[in-house]
Amino acid sequence: MTAARGHTSRSTSRPTGRPPLTEERKAEIRLEIARAAVDLFVTQGVAATTGEQIGAAVGVSVRTVWRYFPSKESCVSPLLSAGIDLIADCLRRRRPEQPLAELLDREFADERHALAGPDRATVGALVRLTRTEPGLRAIWLQTYDEAEPAFARALADRAGLPADDLRPTIQAAIFNAALRAAVEHYAWHTADTAPDRETAQAELAQTLRLALGIAAEGIA
Repeated sequence: MTAARGHTSRSTSRPTGRPPLTEERKAEIRLEIARAAVDLFVTQGVAATTGEQIGAAVGVSVRTVWRYFPSKESCVSPLLSAGIDLIADCLRRRRPEQPLAELLDREFADERHALAGPDRATVGALVRLTRTEPGLRAIWLQTYDEAEPAFARALADRAGLPADDLRPTIQAAIFNAALRAAVEHYAWHTADTAPDRETAQAELAQTLRLALGIAAEGIA
C-alpha cells in the first residue's frame, strides 16, 4: 500500500502545461511584435492597423499582443528604446580625451551592436510616421524622456558625481536632444535617398557625429 501511494504521488507531481517563457524569449516576442507593427503602420497606416493583424503577422493571438503592450502605437517602443542601455554604456566608458562626436563610432562599425542592427531602415520609416501620427509621436518622445535619466546616471558615474547633481543632468539633456534631432533630421531629409544599407548606415553615423559635435561646442 505504501509503495502504491508513493507511485501515485510521483505521477501526480509531474508538471503540466507549457514551461514559463524566459525573459529572453519575452524580449524576442516583444521585438517581433514591434517589427510587425511598424511594417503594417508603414504599408497601410496606423488607423487601418488592428491588434489582430499585428498578432497574425507574428503568429500570436491578439490577447498576447495586449499582454505585452497597452496600445497598438506602443507596440513600436522596443525598436525605439533598444539602444538606450548601449548609449549609456558608451557615455560611461568614454575616455576624457575622446571627442563626443566619435562616441558611437565603434557601435556603428560593429554589426553585432543594436545601433548597427537590421532595424535601422525600419526605424527610419517609423520616425517619419511620427510627423503625422500623434500616437506614435507620443511614444517617440516618451522614449527620449525615459532615456535622459539613464544618460544622466552614466555621466554622473563617469565623473564621480552624485546622481542628482545638476551638471550631468544638463549634459544629458543636451546630449539627448542632439541625438533626437539628428535621428529626426536623418529620417526626414536623408533616409530615402540612400541607395543601399551601407550608405544609409554611413549617412546616419555622419549625421550623429555632426549633431554631437555641435552639442559639444555649446551655445555661442
